[in-house]
Amino acid sequence: MKYLNILRKKIALKMIFNCSAAIKKGSEKQAGFSLVEVIIALLILLVVLLGVFATFVYAINYNSGNNARSQGLTVLQKQAERMRSAKYTPTFTDPDLAGGVKAAVPANTLDGNQFKIDVTVDDDPFTDGVQINNSTTMKEVLIKVTLASPTPGWQTAVPTTIVMRRVRAN
Repeated sequence: MKYLNILRKKIALKMIFNCSAAIKKGSEKQAGFSLVEVIIALLILLVVLLGVFATFVYAINYNSGNNARSQGLTVLQKQAERMRSAKYTPTFTDPDLAGGVKAAVPANTLDGNQFKIDVTVDDDPFTDGVQINNSTTMKEVLIKVTLASPTPGWQTAVPTTIVMRRVRAN
């Protein structure tokens, strides 16, 4: 029995020794990452993150331009409705429909954007240039809305324009 216990202890010690030797041999094969590899990986990650950041900046600028364009269309529609509701009859012509180039009118939106409204009324749309003749029966109204101070980039393309023709009512 004593001999059996000694044999068991020897086998157990041999197994422990073999396991620790196997662990040491395996650890010699595993080296990990070097500092150069880590720096290169971080540089690649930095380039990718800069690309994502640039995409976000582009998206924000694009969305603000769309917002300004939408507000410009709203200002344009309001001015067009004002011009459509102006009287144009044989006995009376609203001063808004008098021929010529009108002075630019500022318009502000609720979020602080400022627009400039340019109106041109041509009394004879079939002749080149702007004609002023109050006896005509047709007028062409050109309304152009632009941002008063656009930021560089996409918002410089915000100007919106409408051309409408008015015929004298009976």
